[in-house]
Amino acid sequence: MRELNYQLKQICRYNRDGSYRTQADRERLLTLIANQLHALGYRQMNAHSLKPKHVEALVRHWQETDLSVGAIKNRLSVIRWWAMKVGRKNVVARSNDHYGIPDRQFITHTSKAKTVQAPDLEKVRDEHVRMSLELQQAFGLRREEAIKFQPVFADRGDHIVLKETWTKGGKSRVVPVRNEAQRAVLDCARLLAGRGSLIPSSRNYVQQLRIYERHTANAGLSRMHGLRHAYAQQRYRELTGWAAPAAGGPTAKMLNPEQKLVDREARLAISQELGHERIQIVSVYCGK
Repeated sequence: MRELNYQLKQICRYNRDGSYRTQADRERLLTLIANQLHALGYRQMNAHSLKPKHVEALVRHWQETDLSVGAIKNRLSVIRWWAMKVGRKNVVARSNDHYGIPDRQFITHTSKAKTVQAPDLEKVRDEHVRMSLELQQAFGLRREEAIKFQPVFADRGDHIVLKETWTKGGKSRVVPVRNEAQRAVLDCARLLAGRGSLIPSSRNYVQQLRIYERHTANAGLSRMHGLRHAYAQQRYRELTGWAAPAAGGPTAKMLNPEQKLVDREARLAISQELGHERIQIVSVYCGK
């Protein structure tokens, strides 16, 4: 193991800030960042040698690879944590504006919806990863939720319950089972997981996450968060009777007062099903 990777892992082990999920995500991102620094030509680094040039090189690399604004901000937050732990917090600019990173847009003008079809799933070699992808698509789950999913606990017949330990923000939630396709996915998940989760007993969450990332990448699948966008847009059409703005439907300005009430109720329901606190976040998925 390279020196920088080793030292960052040690810093994570001795600094248990945040939830277990936060800790795991932080360690995963720091490992990724260390590998990217090595690939960018910074071969002799240790945890205390972080400099502004390293941060700027990483941001340029992320922007060139079209990483989302939110993902870049998350990675910078992790680097700030690293810098603080080694007494070099001034190495990273306090404002993201310094790096030319715009604010996140909470209204989308183009659809980011994605679907996975049978030919796509056949390319994924790991059966647990395939099942997680199917759950993401059927219920709009986040990646972590679909990996930690325990069918024997979650499946309540006409709805599923997500444990707070699976979800972002640590709040349990309910998602309806509305059709036979969803029921079929749940039945398959039960057969595969038995009384456990979609993490095989020989692995932990971090190991399964890495397997998920590797197998989806090898299958040519990326930006699987788009499955949540597709779910939200499908639900919007079901609840309103017309397509979401991001999918070519009418914008808010085109709706009459009665339709605006229907729109608001639909967005509130979708927000709850996706596990968001704010109704306006639905605009990221459905447009406005």
